[in-house]
Amino acid sequence: MQNIHNEIMYDSLWYDSLIKPVIQPPAWIFTPVWITLYGMLFAALLLYAVTVTSEKKMNGYVYFIVHMIFNLLWSPVFFYLHKIDIALVIILIMIFTAVLMIIRFFRVSKLAGFFLLPYFLWLIFAFYLNFEFLILNR
Repeated sequence: MQNIHNEIMYDSLWYDSLIKPVIQPPAWIFTPVWITLYGMLFAALLLYAVTVTSEKKMNGYVYFIVHMIFNLLWSPVFFYLHKIDIALVIILIMIFTAVLMIIRFFRVSKLAGFFLLPYFLWLIFAFYLNFEFLILNR
């Protein structure tokens, strides 16, 4: 089942043929990192949601939803459509919306804002990797 899923999600032959960035982490690291980061993202959202405040919260929810839409778009654009350049633009949008989200979440709950910081740092690293893939595989 895993092989069928991988073939649907992305063309592994295409990915394997790419020149990889020098500091590309090993493939096994991505699953535990993403599980941890998604856990922190949703913990931040939960803290944001339950914190009683006089701040209006709607913008934070909108930033989160828009951000997650772009988060879901990145993998198919990169791995399935093979559009490394468009994936890079998507990560830039993700970084921008993450900044908006962090600012808004910090205003409501400092802890919620802190929970988003490791994710933000990973996005910066993902941007670097995506950029390197683009440069190395022109």
